[in-house]
Amino acid sequence: MRIPIFFFVILIVYVFGNIYVLVRGLQALGQVSFVMRVCFSVLFLICSFLFVSFFIFRNSQQIPFTLGHVLYQFGTGWLVFILYMIIFLACTDLIKVFNYSFAYGFYISLFLTFSLLVYGYINYQHPKKQVINLSFNKPLANEEKLKIVAISDWHLGFGTGAKRFKKDIERINAENPDIILIGGDLIDNSVAPVASQEMEKGLNQLKARLGIYMVPGNHEYISGINACRDFLQKTNIQFLPDSLVTLPCGLQIVGRNDHANRNRLSVSEWTSLLDHDKPVIVIDHQPYNLHEAQQMKADLQFSGHTHNGQIIPLNFLIDCLFEVGYGYKKINQTHFYVSSGLALWGPPFRIGTNSEIVVFECSFSQ
Repeated sequence: MRIPIFFFVILIVYVFGNIYVLVRGLQALGQVSFVMRVCFSVLFLICSFLFVSFFIFRNSQQIPFTLGHVLYQFGTGWLVFILYMIIFLACTDLIKVFNYSFAYGFYISLFLTFSLLVYGYINYQHPKKQVINLSFNKPLANEEKLKIVAISDWHLGFGTGAKRFKKDIERINAENPDIILIGGDLIDNSVAPVASQEMEKGLNQLKARLGIYMVPGNHEYISGINACRDFLQKTNIQFLPDSLVTLPCGLQIVGRNDHANRNRLSVSEWTSLLDHDKPVIVIDHQPYNLHEAQQMKADLQFSGHTHNGQIIPLNFLIDCLFEVGYGYKKINQTHFYVSSGLALWGPPFRIGTNSEIVVFECSFSQ
């Protein structure tokens, strides 16, 4: 019941937030004609409804990709627009509480919001590369070093156009990785736009000497886990929901099912399957219960899901919700890395955070 209640609360906040901004906008229009005020209200309500309406039609096969892409980015972008307008308008109202005059508060808030959105959009177009050097006190057969490129939260669908998709593939291949790990949420909200754009062809251009491995995220379940599985069978990606792969060199890659699946394998079940004398890498989409990876004696756990909040001030909330909300941390003998994600859910903005590709430069004892 937690998920429906969560989205119900978000919807209520969204509705009242839009009403607040609309009322302040009408106040700012002052003495303009009644027709202008009606036109402003109608346009505002249409923009507000786009966010909700897109999710109603997200699985439709009839929406052209270009139209779906525009509606998706605008509709979800409106969510961020409203958030920042509320923050800035609340600040101007707070100033008025202390009997200070503050003219043009709505227009100043509008300018500041648009400035942030422009910055956030540009920042999103330039993912960063995070290089993490790791040493494992365990041997591999015929391998002293491995380069592992790890990505998460690509969210392919209406939010990711062909141009951005192609650049991301080029960025990954440019690292010449031995292994590619995909930490879930490869697909956004529906397989339909991914299949219609034949994105499996782009995914099949990914190159890694020792293979490409992926776990499901919560969005694979939102999109339909069986439909996602069928789509991935068209690619070179090895799908690992509660699966173990042992490479010829001895490296063990554990793919945990998503935390949303309450029937996923327990720690005790995993422990009995692993050779703890050989390196163990765990891919687990949601970074909950980090002690489980330690109990499995994992050497590295790679996760995503959090997006590092995506925009200020949500990144501060992420830090409160997760033991590691973003970045690298070593706990006892286990290395953890939680990625902010290669792409985004929804609005195409990175404000105070960055999209990223993670490169693990791993060395092993001989």
